[in-house]
Amino acid sequence: MSVSPHETDRAVLRPIRPLQRVPIARSGTPRNPRTREPRSQVLDRGIRRPVDATVQAVVAGFSLALTAMLGALGWPRFRARMAENAAVLSETLPVHSKWWRDHAKKRGELLYVAIGDSAAQGIGASRPDASYVGVLAARMRSVTGRSLRVVNLSVSGATVALAVRDQLPCFVALQPDVVTVSIGANDVAQWNGAHFADGIREIFSALPSHALVADLPCFHLPHNERTVARANRILRRIAAEFGLTVVPLHETTRRQGLLGILTQFAQDMFHPNDHGYRVWADAFIPSLAAALAKRFPKPSDAVAAVVGSSG
Repeated sequence: MSVSPHETDRAVLRPIRPLQRVPIARSGTPRNPRTREPRSQVLDRGIRRPVDATVQAVVAGFSLALTAMLGALGWPRFRARMAENAAVLSETLPVHSKWWRDHAKKRGELLYVAIGDSAAQGIGASRPDASYVGVLAARMRSVTGRSLRVVNLSVSGATVALAVRDQLPCFVALQPDVVTVSIGANDVAQWNGAHFADGIREIFSALPSHALVADLPCFHLPHNERTVARANRILRRIAAEFGLTVVPLHETTRRQGLLGILTQFAQDMFHPNDHGYRVWADAFIPSLAAALAKRFPKPSDAVAAVVGSSG
């Protein structure tokens, strides 16, 4: 836009405002003459605004650069490869499901029942028992010194509503000694808070007081994390109503950060791999180990406790 000579003259000849004397507080702190607040606060605000704007600009620029780089490197090909990898993992669904059904027939002194989705099935792991359910089962055998029957009711792709429909009827017919529940991650894509809360309440109302329920894992992407935060608030509130222990799956997976994203996911970049499932199990283990030691002490520990009390 051009500027006329007259406008230029007016700009040049505009009278200069006299400098204002800055009053000095008794403490010696310079203050703003209008607001009487310390000059340092005014300077801080003036510094923060440019810094915040600079950070936002850098983030935006980085995002644009990353998008351009992915486009140049073949983002469509990358997405196509991820779809192919997901299809490969989908072929393992019936394999894992059959493995758990077969192992559910084995007898044990204790009964462990799991409610969940593909993560409980172990999709993405090298074998079904490398899932967090398998890792926890191995820990139970070690802590209690007893044999264990595992009934894994989970179904790949299950939402909370599908768990109510398909898994809960089977669960109520059992009398488990240990129960874990990790459900809700598949509800994030098509979120409905009211339906989620109704389903979670129905599941939790059927659980024994010793059941361990996990909150939703960290999705790492901001738009998904906002929904996950809402889901976890609902889940924790309803768990508190029934006196259930919530294990910190979200915080445990969130702490893994960028390294976890790079090393703990299967080839579809959605399901955990063996390492990732061990991290999931770590979220359960502190609460699980404490409960098992109290409710099912090893025979040697029980004998030692009896001897100690009699002495």
